[in-house]
Amino acid sequence: MATIRPITMPKWGLAMEEGMLARWTVDVGETVALGQEIMDIETTKIANVFESPVTGVLRRRVVGEGDTVPVGALLGVVSQPDVPEAEVDDFVRQFLADFKPAEQGGATAVVPETVEAGGRRIRRLKAGPDTGVPVLFLHGFGADLSSWTLNQAALAEEHPVHAIDLPGHGGSTKELSDGSVEALAAAVLDYMDAEGLDTAHLVGHSLGAAIAATIALDAPARVAGLTLVAPAGLGEEIAGDFIDGFISQSRARKLRPYLEMLVANPDLVTAEMVEEVLKFKRLDGAMAALQAIAEANFAGDTQRVSLRQRLGDIQAPVQIVWGESDRVLPARHAEALPPHIQVTTIANAGHIVHMEKAPEVNALIRRLGET
Repeated sequence: MATIRPITMPKWGLAMEEGMLARWTVDVGETVALGQEIMDIETTKIANVFESPVTGVLRRRVVGEGDTVPVGALLGVVSQPDVPEAEVDDFVRQFLADFKPAEQGGATAVVPETVEAGGRRIRRLKAGPDTGVPVLFLHGFGADLSSWTLNQAALAEEHPVHAIDLPGHGGSTKELSDGSVEALAAAVLDYMDAEGLDTAHLVGHSLGAAIAATIALDAPARVAGLTLVAPAGLGEEIAGDFIDGFISQSRARKLRPYLEMLVANPDLVTAEMVEEVLKFKRLDGAMAALQAIAEANFAGDTQRVSLRQRLGDIQAPVQIVWGESDRVLPARHAEALPPHIQVTTIANAGHIVHMEKAPEVNALIRRLGET
């Protein structure tokens, strides 16, 4: 019997339960190649392209544009062109009859938890095996652990993975006596102590990358590897209007342009992403925390933190990943660094390159972990 292959809604994050098929980019009857971009999918965090997991001719588009379906649901069907139409119809009919979506919020779902670390409440999402070098994800200014949605699940296949909300963010403690990189680095070390993480591969984005580099410099024994994504601290320039707009705007229509500064393609910013940021800013203490962190680390269009001259002192393997079209921190900050630091610049990506180009970034994190 000829092979018929299903294309199903992917599970891009540990907590992802459904997605919306925003746009098909191939028509029925077209030949698709392995890895070809065939549709756009929106999650509650970001829209992203979906690459075909198979090669063949697209025979059916089962889900229409704008429809939201559970993870694992049948989106389309691919086969060789000589497969009879009746067999394709039978395949689709049987798949739909047999498919049972996972129970939302079921007992096996991975959900964030709150732990105490250094006298602070820290929210974290933990997954993966119990053995191996842990990977610890540190988000950027104004974000939270869900910014690693497209990365954490992939790394959890082989490593214990932890993503935390930094103090002042998400579900972690909002009270801050000091919003500096050094104080936030100390809080991360408190979390590592509380969780028994003697060492970890730190993956940090933007402000989180500056925090990760600070830990690698001040507590080198705690860092097995370092992946810095669009790191703060490697140059003076920063888009101060992004920081100011992110903090000051309280309406979706006015906030959206500042969130669009994070990406190369503004269409990737979903309405849900905008609303999630607004909900966070309404939490008690969130605005005061953001302002304290901004005042400690950014002044107008200038960064206060400066790590460039110290990068060569980091003992652990270190790499830098940057989106070529970053409008918040310019990718040229990665130029003329010590030769042992691997720098990868990714085209058609902006400041949140780890979300825009997750497969490429995940592969780089894995590769560094193997060295």
